[in-house]
Amino acid sequence: MVDRLTPAERSAHMARIRRSNTKPELIVRKLLHRLGYRFRIQLQGVPGRPDIAFPGRRKVIYVHGCFWHAHENCPISRIPKSRTEFWQTKFAANRERDRRLETLARKAGWSCLVVWECELKHEEELAPRLKAHLGPTRIGRD
Repeated sequence: MVDRLTPAERSAHMARIRRSNTKPELIVRKLLHRLGYRFRIQLQGVPGRPDIAFPGRRKVIYVHGCFWHAHENCPISRIPKSRTEFWQTKFAANRERDRRLETLARKAGWSCLVVWECELKHEEELAPRLKAHLGPTRIGRD
């Protein structure tokens, strides 16, 4: 299958994909705020600049898009039909980077939680996971 876009059009399209403030991140941040948690975003000094960080608790949350981070056994995660070798290599490198950064964060004393994009459809299941990872809120709303 041939790409319908020219290389310049494809490059412009890919350049518009955000590194931070993605829709999945915003959903998790709104949920955390509703639960009473306060946090920092893209905290420098922690390996991988995690999406959401709680410096006082030494806890971080990585919000992974199922497509870009190649979530296994997920219907959102699929390899495009064109340039499959490129995408397989890219996804493998993304997964390896994720593992490496999480390991570095743990070695630096941070507790990590990964939230996948597909999990956001079930907020009632995600909220208890977030609470279990983070512990009680500072303002006592649990």
